[in-house]
Amino acid sequence: MIKTGSQKKPLAGRGDGVQRAPQVSVVIVAFNSGPWLGETIAHVLDSTIEVGVVVSDNASVDGSVLSVQQRWGGDPRVSVLHHPRNLGFAKACNRALERTHSPYVLFLNPDCLVQPDTLQRMLQVVADVPEAGMAGCLIRNPDGSEQAGCRRWEPTPWRSLARVLHLNRLRPRDPRFRDFNMTWEPLPGGPIAVDAISGAFMLVRREALDRVGPLDEGYFLHCEDLDWCRRFRDRGYQVLFVPDVEVMHRKGESSRARPVRVEWHKHRGMLRYYRKHLRKTYPGPVMAMVQAGVWGRFALVALVLSVRRWWS
Repeated sequence: MIKTGSQKKPLAGRGDGVQRAPQVSVVIVAFNSGPWLGETIAHVLDSTIEVGVVVSDNASVDGSVLSVQQRWGGDPRVSVLHHPRNLGFAKACNRALERTHSPYVLFLNPDCLVQPDTLQRMLQVVADVPEAGMAGCLIRNPDGSEQAGCRRWEPTPWRSLARVLHLNRLRPRDPRFRDFNMTWEPLPGGPIAVDAISGAFMLVRREALDRVGPLDEGYFLHCEDLDWCRRFRDRGYQVLFVPDVEVMHRKGESSRARPVRVEWHKHRGMLRYYRKHLRKTYPGPVMAMVQAGVWGRFALVALVLSVRRWWS
């Protein structure tokens, strides 16, 4: 079991001059992430356990990564990996992953704020569940509400249709009409196994990661977390949701400037997920309808976003 003492230990450059191996390596993919990137890193470094941070920079031009280098340039706990272009989320995560060696890796969004005891508490939970390959926590929006996606069922075609048509609003007590997000479900009293957690906060056990493999680089942005959770479950690992550990996530800070492109990648990623994991489960006509529905929804969303941008 990982030792998680109640008192914070001195870190390298903070008094004893000793650089300790991190218990958790934190991978943060940055792409024009603004000032929240620095705040996210500062919160991570204030953790009650030893941590290391790898910033995987997808060619940011807003000065956010430069600010990180200026602020923590002499801190051995923080390293920056620059890419000549935007590699996408999965590929950028995997490149940073190659630089980590700790028993646990946390994939954290650049606008997600942890508390000092967040990682320590998560490690205690995962250490007590050896079959857990990864774990996520309760993610809050800035207004305090639960963020959709931090606990999810498998996004089957029917659940996706229920989400698009808001069928859960028509019959909220009927589980057959609920979508894949579990925000309509009461919070459990303790950690539970779910189908998927959010890529904004994914704590992964190294031993399980070595068996399952890295993120699928066929996804550019969105749905790679769903894919990874499915692959972990297919190898016999549990995906845990821990409701009594909370973080705050602003969501979408890096993608506000190009919303249509983000939506295109999101819909493309969902189709890749269906083809990869559900094609053998559903007959061809159903999958054809799914594909038509996904691209039809994208066309509608893109139109709405374009009109809003034109009028603003």
